[in-house]
Amino acid sequence: MLNYKVEIFDEKFLNKKFPFYIMGLDVGGTNTNIAIAGVNDTKNMKILFSLDFKTQELDSLTPAVNETLEYAYTQYDINVKHACIGAAGVVSPSNDYVDLTHVKWDVNSKELIRETSLEKVFIVNDFQSVGYGINLLDLEKDVFIVRVNKNMKTSKETKAVIGAGTGLGKCILVYNKEYNMFTPLASEGGHSDFPVQNNYEMELVNFIKKIRKISKPINYEELISGEGIENIYLFLRYKKQFPSSRYTREIDHSMDKTPLISKYKNVDETCREVFRLFTRFYGRCAKNFILDTMATGGLYIGGGIAAKNKEIFSSKEFFEEFENAYQRFNVLRDIPVYVILNYKISLYGACLAGMYKFQK
Repeated sequence: MLNYKVEIFDEKFLNKKFPFYIMGLDVGGTNTNIAIAGVNDTKNMKILFSLDFKTQELDSLTPAVNETLEYAYTQYDINVKHACIGAAGVVSPSNDYVDLTHVKWDVNSKELIRETSLEKVFIVNDFQSVGYGINLLDLEKDVFIVRVNKNMKTSKETKAVIGAGTGLGKCILVYNKEYNMFTPLASEGGHSDFPVQNNYEMELVNFIKKIRKISKPINYEELISGEGIENIYLFLRYKKQFPSSRYTREIDHSMDKTPLISKYKNVDETCREVFRLFTRFYGRCAKNFILDTMATGGLYIGGGIAAKNKEIFSSKEFFEEFENAYQRFNVLRDIPVYVILNYKISLYGACLAGMYKFQK
């Protein structure tokens, strides 16, 4: 029997009949969340509920999909035939397969159609889902506004989306006149090489390569992710840069170090330094992404780590690194910065992408 949690999004719409339903999925290394949304004739979409699973407890995606389809039918008499999956991994050009990055199984649309009652399945990268979801963000309650540019001439300028969680995701948002919304371009930029800038960082990178048995260049994700936080912590403990404390002793004996490092970042020297370095590296990565894409419409920072530690993006460490470009400081200083607080943005994005894909 599968373990999952049910979240009701809007109770007053649960028993309303919609002409079209879409299943939206957010498949990550830690969580797999599956939502059902109703779409009316004017393409207004309402997510009704979601079933939330632990990815590592699943042998494949099929049982979770079937469980959600059965729940939708038995509880609310809803039949769903179309699905859009946002998945953390490299998606095939035909959008029918994804090799998941931090999961032992993959996702194949043909298998899902064969093994479930779904008739059409469309797969996008997980940060493309986030990108679609940004079209639905409420700036009053869904984001933490770090910085705005009051002189921005148009809200239709290119935007950049970045987010650290189990891994590090990126996407680029370009305005689409036909659909009157931003459409995301996929990116695997989280796996690009980390740019070392001094001997200390080279020592850190070589330490990570050794403990993780990596022979290739270290990428951003090895430093800007949940595992990245742990990697930085282990390096500082190896260096004995700070004395042990009751906090570090607790962390050292824990199998899941990252949440504790975050918890103690304001009271323990080692944890504070971990987040100081993590914040600088995040700022460097974001700066390079903005310059690569000329995303003058803003930087949107997603992922669970950002939402739980949003104050680091207002810090001196972040902006010193983010604006550290001697020839393009004038561009970077005007970039709006937002932290996404809505954990379900990927589900909204997957449902929105599916709606535009399947409802003509």
